[in-house]
Amino acid sequence: MTQLQTPKASRNQDTGRLSFMVSSMGTPARTSTRGSTTRKTAVLSPSGAAAGTFADVPISSNTFPSRGAAAPLAITAALLLSTLLSTSPALAADDPGGAQGAEAAQPPDRMSTVGGTRLGRPGTQVDPKRGAPALPKELSGKSWMVADAESGAVLASHNAHWQLPPASTLKMLFADTVLPKFPKTQKHTVRTSDLAGMGAGSSLVGVKENLSYTVHDLWLGVFLRSGNDAVHVLSAMNGGVPATVRDMQAHAKQLNALDTHVVTPDGYDEDGQYSSAYDLTLFARSGLQKADFREYCSTATAQFPGEYKKDKKGKKVRMSFGIQNTDRLLTGIDVKAYKGLAGVKNGYTSKAGSTFTGVAQRGKRVLLVTVMNPQKAEPYGVYKETAKLFDWGFKAADSVNPVGTLVRPGPAGLDQSNASTGGAKKGHEHAQASVSGGGASGGMWTAAGIAAGSLAVLGAVAYAVHRRWPRRG
Repeated sequence: MTQLQTPKASRNQDTGRLSFMVSSMGTPARTSTRGSTTRKTAVLSPSGAAAGTFADVPISSNTFPSRGAAAPLAITAALLLSTLLSTSPALAADDPGGAQGAEAAQPPDRMSTVGGTRLGRPGTQVDPKRGAPALPKELSGKSWMVADAESGAVLASHNAHWQLPPASTLKMLFADTVLPKFPKTQKHTVRTSDLAGMGAGSSLVGVKENLSYTVHDLWLGVFLRSGNDAVHVLSAMNGGVPATVRDMQAHAKQLNALDTHVVTPDGYDEDGQYSSAYDLTLFARSGLQKADFREYCSTATAQFPGEYKKDKKGKKVRMSFGIQNTDRLLTGIDVKAYKGLAGVKNGYTSKAGSTFTGVAQRGKRVLLVTVMNPQKAEPYGVYKETAKLFDWGFKAADSVNPVGTLVRPGPAGLDQSNASTGGAKKGHEHAQASVSGGGASGGMWTAAGIAAGSLAVLGAVAYAVHRRWPRRG
């Protein structure tokens, strides 16, 4: 039982601009006694995982895929070792299927209307103009959403407010809540009590009691390895798990993520813990306004502090080991890395199935896609369905009317929601706007990649985009 997720970084709020940072995946990370060396890339992260409550994604390939960015053998060996160290042995395999979690159930007839009335309807919501591409076929997620990250316009959705187990994607809320509280240079010596209360089979990065770690180290463990041990240590620093859960619930309310009920800070399966595709998208949008959050969620590999060992001179030296992001759309392990993807978090539990929220950019367009619990039995299905929805969104963004909006935080956001209860603008209603039932709307169009020469890809040295984020109008 393992899990995947991504929290946030330190005090850096940087709420004014979005920055996708990338560094070469073809350059091996330096061994660091502090574990702070990282490699970043502009590709994204849905989830695939193992049987059990939380499933780490093991490294099943010895090199990074194509695009001229092969990882050196030494780094690959280190990553394989870290996977073995951080994963429950009996549950260390990626779940090869797409149909996961609890038995399929029907969404409620009436759900929340935060963001617009259309978003509270069951089934697929899309409002195409003449000539708009059809949604991709065979989408099997129980819930999903495609939204413009800057304007907040929801381009299409499926059961957007269905309350479902979130798995490690809930760590986005954890990060958005806790990350601003501690500077990344702050050090903490781990006590036995810090690691108490983790669920059986939790995904681990390898935090050890009686050793010291920087806050930066711990956030790398959260984002890259979805380490519940790192989550619990940061929660202890924040006053304990109960206090952190209360803080997360209050922050969700402030963001108007009213579908979310928090029981654990790490997303581990617990009765009464749920969120929605709409709320997860709000968490990602809020987190991505913070520079540290963006940096951590787009990091592909890093060095993590290990134990002390004596060197040849008999001096004790802090060792480190390599860790790799469990986001397959980011690393390109077993599925094609998504061009322009820059985070944010994947997850898997036995109740939630695979979940994922990602952000990607093409040209001047930045999209957020959330997919929860694909039902189709297909290897790494959550990644593949996410990629299809990104492809559709980039092609269709100018040829569909919004079916809702991502609301602003606070009372102003609820006022914004009430003002948009009609969904799309008057005069743009279509008879086919609501497609109830199982997967996605029909159509012959197959999602295809759109060339974007300015986008960073695996092997790029660095890439940064600075844009206004998000518009508040």
